[in-house]
Amino acid sequence: MAMDERKQRVLQAIVALYGLEGEPVGSSVLANYFDMAVSSATLRNEMAALTKLGLLEQPHTSAGRVPSAKGYRYYLDHLLSTTQPLDRVTRSRVDSVFASLDHEPDKLAQGAVKALAQMSGYTAAVSTPCAEDLCIAHFEVVQVGRSAAAVLAVTSAGYVRTRVARVRNGLSREKAAALAALLNRSMTFVAAVDLSQRMLSELCAQIDPELVPVISAAAAILQESANPRVYLGGEHYLLDWPQLDGKVKTVLAALNDEPTAVRLITPPDDRVRVLLGEDLSPQVPGLCIVSCRYRVGGGLWGSIALIGPTRMPFSNLIPLLKAFADQLGEGMTGKRKEAPQAAAVRQAVNYKEELE
Repeated sequence: MAMDERKQRVLQAIVALYGLEGEPVGSSVLANYFDMAVSSATLRNEMAALTKLGLLEQPHTSAGRVPSAKGYRYYLDHLLSTTQPLDRVTRSRVDSVFASLDHEPDKLAQGAVKALAQMSGYTAAVSTPCAEDLCIAHFEVVQVGRSAAAVLAVTSAGYVRTRVARVRNGLSREKAAALAALLNRSMTFVAAVDLSQRMLSELCAQIDPELVPVISAAAAILQESANPRVYLGGEHYLLDWPQLDGKVKTVLAALNDEPTAVRLITPPDDRVRVLLGEDLSPQVPGLCIVSCRYRVGGGLWGSIALIGPTRMPFSNLIPLLKAFADQLGEGMTGKRKEAPQAAAVRQAVNYKEELE
């Protein structure tokens, strides 16, 4: 049985109506949707045909139909447009949100994900920018106690990372400055994949053995900087959807494991990706993840996503998601304020002064 234009229109309508109401769609509701241009009898026949094709399901004894996982996949692959613009009112709200956010990269990501969740009513996730050649642009070393030193690092994406190292006999200001100079000469603009044990051994040979933990802390920051972080917002919205009853714990466990979360919300290219729970292993029926990339420049990019049930109103949410991606990319590049790296260096210096 072929999918002709009318069957496609019926499937598209049922996806839209089920997304709005969350109730099985009957022929009378569908007839009203088409302004009575198609009779209820004809629509019932089309719905029966779509059910035979496996694109619709009839839950319980209800006369109404809902899209199946196969139906959603057909709709997403053949009927959904991802190019529709965001309406002016919502666009203005998005602009206002980003105008009020702190544009230090980590805080921008956290603020954006919370705002996206609040505006959409769905759980949101953002991963920080990443690239194979992400590296450290600047180091600072500060004594933070009688036997501890803080290593502050600014990544090439503008993020500040810190680690505390144990230093048995303390760290004078002069030694801290010398260590920072050594790190900046030897470990800045070095990709994590190029950080060898030989390089570390050569660095450690140049300092007192008791200061080696500082070098180890700097190396750990460099290794960690190659892995994006994931921030979540609106996790409580997962409890609102009956389709996810009994699955919320599984979903949250996956989203709170950063490597898993990055994999789930990262599309393979610059196109919007809609991942269904049936696409996962193990499967999570009823789950849906809509994601896209945001571009920071210099080869850096991150991902932003909305997580909810399969009956999400895709045509409304995708323009909103793309608007947030555009604004997040602009904010990360510093087009609205100072450049991310400059802001992060300033933040690191201010933090150093506070510690001292």
